[in-house]
Amino acid sequence: MDKMMDSPWFLRITALLLAMLLFLTIKSGEENLDVAANGNSTDVVRDVPVEVYYDDENLVVTGVPETVDMTIKGPTSLVQSAKQLQDFTVFVDLRNLNMGEHDVMLQVENVSDKLQVTLDPAYIEVNIEEKITRELRVDPEFNDRLLEENFVVTNMKSDPQRILITGAKSVIESISFVKATVAGEQGINKTFTQEASVKVLDKDLSKLNVTIEPEQVNVTVEIEEYSKEIPITLRQIGIPKEGVTINDLTPSFGNVRAFGNRTAIDALEDIVVDVDISKLDDSEELKVKIPVPKGVSRISETQIDVEVDVTPAPIEDPLIDDSAQTEPEVEIQPDVEDTQEDKTREFADLNVEVRGLDEADEFSFIQPEDGQLILTVQGENPLLDTLNVEDFQIYVDASEAENGKNQFDITVEGPENVTWKVSIPSVTVDIVRA
Repeated sequence: MDKMMDSPWFLRITALLLAMLLFLTIKSGEENLDVAANGNSTDVVRDVPVEVYYDDENLVVTGVPETVDMTIKGPTSLVQSAKQLQDFTVFVDLRNLNMGEHDVMLQVENVSDKLQVTLDPAYIEVNIEEKITRELRVDPEFNDRLLEENFVVTNMKSDPQRILITGAKSVIESISFVKATVAGEQGINKTFTQEASVKVLDKDLSKLNVTIEPEQVNVTVEIEEYSKEIPITLRQIGIPKEGVTINDLTPSFGNVRAFGNRTAIDALEDIVVDVDISKLDDSEELKVKIPVPKGVSRISETQIDVEVDVTPAPIEDPLIDDSAQTEPEVEIQPDVEDTQEDKTREFADLNVEVRGLDEADEFSFIQPEDGQLILTVQGENPLLDTLNVEDFQIYVDASEAENGKNQFDITVEGPENVTWKVSIPSVTVDIVRA
C-alpha cells in the first residue's frame, strides 16, 4: 500500500480525478444560476387599487371593488421587478357605457408582455346611475336619559338646519332619516351646543353611501326644569267694610308656568291667590303676590294684577235731620223673597266653545291649554240648586279671527235672576284657516 501511494502514477491519477471533480462542481453551480436567472416563477400581489374611468360629474358608479389580487407568472427577474416596483395600473373604463347594469372586465396596463397576469376578480358587475343632489333637513337626536331628574328638553336645533346630500338617484330616493346625534355625561341640567356628525340612513337604519356637505353640524339642545301651565284661582279673604259690596275680581292673566318637581306639578289643579278685601273702599287694581306651592322651584310670574269691582258704601248727607221728619213711621213688612239668603255655586272644568269657524278650520288653545275655566254663580238658594252646566253657554266669537294667535273675550249666557263670574276673562287661541 505504501509503495502504491509513493508511486508517481498514483499521484498523477489522484490529481486528475480531483481536478475533474472540481470542474464538474463549478459547472453545475453555473447551470443552476442560469436556470434561476432565466426560468419562470409565479407570485401574487395583493390589494392592488382599482381605478375607475367615468363621468364623475354627472354619474355615480357602484359595484367596483376598491382592490383586487393580481397573480403574475413569467420570468423570475420580471416577476420580482413587477412586484417590487408595482408601477402597473388595474382599471375599468366605463366612459362608453350607458346608464344601467353592466358586466365588465378589469384591465391592467404598464405590465411586461412577457408576464402573464390574472386578476381576482377578473369580471365585476357595475351599476351606472345619474348623480343628483338634494337639500334635506337635519333631525338632531339626544338621549333624554342623560338629563338630571326633573329636567326636560324644550327644543333642539342644528346649525345649519339643512345640508346637501349627493349620490346615486336610487340611493337618494331611499333616504328616510338624516340624523345628527349628540352625546354627553349623565346629569345634564343646562342648555349646551355640541358638534355632531351627520348620518344618512334608509328605512332599515342602514347607512347610505353618499356625499354630505357639510359632514358636521352644531347641535344646540335647550334644557330647562320640568314645567306646566297652571290656572290661577282668586280667593277672597277678609270681611268687606260695612256697606261695601265686592262685585267682581278680575285677574290680568289666567295661567302661570310652574317649574320644579314633576310629581308635585302634575298634582296641581290650580294656584290659589288670596285677595284681601277687608280694606277696599272703591274699585281699584291691586298687585297681589302669587304663592309658590310646595315642590315648585319657581313660577313664571311672581305677582298678578287684580282688577276689583267694588260698590262703595252710601254717603250720608249731614244736612238731613232725621228727627225733623214729621211723617209717621210706616212699618214695612219684609218680602218673603228678600228673606231668602243668596249663595254661590261653582262649576269647574267648563269647556270654552269657539264659534264662527268653518268645519275645515282648525284651532287649539294656547292659554289656557285645556280650554277650560271655572264658573262661579251667585243667586238665591232654591234657584241655584236647580241649575246645571247645560243652563250656561260659554263661548268666544272667532268669526273675524285671522291665522295665528288670537285673544278673545269670553261671553257667558245663562238664566235670569243669577249673576256669575269666570275664572279668566279671556282666552288665547291658535287658529289655522283652511
